[in-house]
Amino acid sequence: MAKKYRQKAKQAKAEQAKAEPVEVKKGNEKPADSNQNGEEAQKVKEEVEQEVDPIVELQNQLDEAKDKYIRLSAEFDNYRKRTQREKMDLIKYGSEDVMKAILPLVDDFERAIKHSQTATDVDALKQGIVLIHGKFTEFLKNNGVHVIEAEGKELDTDMHEAVTKIPAPSDELKGKIVDVVEKGYKLNDKVIRFSKVVIGE
Repeated sequence: MAKKYRQKAKQAKAEQAKAEPVEVKKGNEKPADSNQNGEEAQKVKEEVEQEVDPIVELQNQLDEAKDKYIRLSAEFDNYRKRTQREKMDLIKYGSEDVMKAILPLVDDFERAIKHSQTATDVDALKQGIVLIHGKFTEFLKNNGVHVIEAEGKELDTDMHEAVTKIPAPSDELKGKIVDVVEKGYKLNDKVIRFSKVVIGE
C-alpha cells in the first residue's frame, strides 16, 4: 500500500516538472532588471551633464564681468588721477598768462623809479607815470577788470560802500554819491572790490 502511494507521488512530480517552462539564458543576455538599471544610470548621467553646462557658462560670464570691472576700475582711477593733476596744474599755473602780461608794466615802473633819481624835468616824470598808469588800466580791461562807476550815482549796496556823509553841494546830489574815497572794481560781472563812497545829505 505504501509502495503504491510513493509511485503516485513520483508520477505527479514528474508531470509537474514537464508542465513548468524552463527559461534558458543565453550567454550575452542580461537580466531585465540589469538592463533597466543601466538605462536609468545613463539617463541620470545625461541630466547631470546638462546641468553642469549652464553652471560653466555662468562661471565664464562671471569671470568676464570681473575682468571688465577691473579694467573699468583701472581706467576710472587713471582718469581721476589725470583730472586731479590737471586741476592742480590749473590752480598752480592758471595765472601764468596774466603774470607774463604784467611783467612789462613792472619793467616800466622800475625804469621810471630809476629815472626819477636823476631826473630834473618833473613834468616829463609825471608824464611817464601817467603813461604807465594808462598801460596798467588797459591791461586790467583786457583781463576783464573794470572800474565801478560811482560818483553822481545813486547808492547801490551791491557795488558801493558808504563810509560817511557830508552836506550835498547841490540839491541834485542829495542822497547820491558825491565823492569816491576808493575805487571799486568788477571782474566781468562779479564785484571784486566795493567802491568806498561819500554820500551827500
